[in-house]
This record gives sequence, C-alpha cells and structure tokens, in this order.
Amino acid sequence: MKWISTYFLFKQITIKVVAVFLTLSTSFLFGQDSSGTVTDIDGNIYKTVKIGKQWWMAENLKVTHYQDGDMIPALLYCSYNNNDSNVVVYGLLYKWNAAHKNIAPEGWHLPTDEEWSELEMYLGMKQSKAMSKGGWRGKHEGSKLKIKGTDHWLSPNKGATNESGFSALPGGCRNHAGRFEEMGERAYFWTSTDYADVIKQCACYRALDYNHSDICRYGIVKYTYCSVRCIKD
Repeated sequence: MKWISTYFLFKQITIKVVAVFLTLSTSFLFGQDSSGTVTDIDGNIYKTVKIGKQWWMAENLKVTHYQDGDMIPALLYCSYNNNDSNVVVYGLLYKWNAAHKNIAPEGWHLPTDEEWSELEMYLGMKQSKAMSKGGWRGKHEGSKLKIKGTDHWLSPNKGATNESGFSALPGGCRNHAGRFEEMGERAYFWTSTDYADVIKQCACYRALDYNHSDICRYGIVKYTYCSVRCIKD
C-alpha cells in the first residue's frame, strides 16, 4: 500500500508542477506577469500590459487635454451617442487630428501602423499578412486581444480569449456623416500612419469585430471618430 500512496503523492506533485509551468509559459508569452498603470494629464489612470517587447495601454484613452495642458477642442472628440456614461467603460472617440497629436500620457504615443503589425506578428500573424495592404488578416490574433464574454461584445464574440491582456472593448465609432455606429459590435483603433492615398485624407486603423477572430487593417477618413490605445515610447 505504501507504493500506492507514494504514486499518488508523486502524481499530485507532477500535476502542480505542470500547472505552474503552463501559467508561467502563458505569462511569458503574453505579458500577464508584466502589468502596470499610466496616468494622463487629467489624472485618469489606465491599466497597462507588456505584450512581447511592447507596452500597451489596456484601456481606451479618455483624456480631454493635450500633454501641454491645453484643452482638446470639443469638435475633435466625443462620447458614444454623446452619453458621458459610456466614457467610463469605452473611453472617448477622437478624430485623427487630435489622436495623432500629443494626447497620449507623457512617455507614450499613438502607435504607428508598423507598431500594430509588430503586435500582430507577436500574436502569431505571418509577416506577409501583417504587412498586407488591407482587409481582414490572420486567423486568431484578434481573439487574443478581445475581452472575453458578451457583457460588452455582442454574441458570439468569436474566439475571444484576451490572452494578451489587451482587453479590447467594442467602442464603435462616429462616422464621417456624424452617425454613431457599432458599439458592441466593433472596436476601431487609430494609428498615426497615413493610409496609401495621394491626398492623405485617410489614416490606417485596426478593427476587431464580435463575429471575427482576425484583425482588420484599412484606411478611414480622418474626420471619423475612433478609439485610441497608446503605446510606450
């Protein structure tokens, strides 16, 4: 009987060791052991997460002043449906003219298209897809960025695991005609990079969707209002 007790003791120890190893492996890959906070000029505190070699905000920006303390003009940002209660969860929506200036917390900035591509490749997207011009790209990289469940995302919130800790929420947008669209369905994030059009009326963005597990890269007119996630300098 003694050998049976020894066997079960060994089995229990092995299970615990494997569980710890898996936890540490996930933390190493997706930055869950590397988190912190950053504070903007208005005193708003945001969770941050390290994903690969990059530090990202894990919440949408909601600042109303530039880094130098000047007010951001009211026409350059809004809350979804002009309802301030939406700001608590989803942050503010910004026109690109505000987003690409110094609205990020000190030491942070609006990510470039290339920095988004680096994030996507770290999450498993092939370089050829990450660098492609536009459309839905990859397979499950978007799932690793979306917060789990359907409290905020519409069902089915396809594949969402939030393994990265990015905690993306579907803040929707305000389109060029002034209509609010897609809260609960889609997240739109500005980049600081002009889209490939001659007259530079559009900028690159990234989108995540409740019914997609991949990531969209495309261009959108700069007077659209989208969410902002900042990356550390």
